Amino acid sequence: MKVAIYTDGSSLGNPGPGGFCALVTFDGKTKTVKGGAADTTNNRMEMSAIIAGLAWISTNLPEVRECAIYSDSNLIIQTIKQGWKRKKNTDLWAKMDHVIDLFDRLSWNWVKGHAGHPQNTEADRVAVSEAKKRQRALNASA
Repeated sequence: MKVAIYTDGSSLGNPGPGGFCALVTFDGKTKTVKGGAADTTNNRMEMSAIIAGLAWISTNLPEVRECAIYSDSNLIIQTIKQGWKRKKNTDLWAKMDHVIDLFDRLSWNWVKGHAGHPQNTEADRVAVSEAKKRQRALNASA
């Protein structure tokens, strides 16, 4: 079974309310995994999207040992592929390492954001929507 994850993260204010989305595609289906945080950064949401997508696969498709990951975060892709130094978000890097270890083979692919890539566009739309949802909740409680 071919499985791919298309991810994006958003933060309104950076830091500020944030959202993430992972579109997991398999067998002609797409599962949307989404969430967010009240006070976060773009990078944390980008990482959270990948972590959530891989965790969803390991729980719901445990037979899957390979996955292609598509992200518009050059920071994450280059940190994984080129061994860039992990200076921030060490808590999320630890979670990322854990979910990566659940798979035999992952391919890491950078896609240009906001360039008309259909799955990236949809992941961005959902991530921004999740960030706005958290922003409305903060405004309502203020």
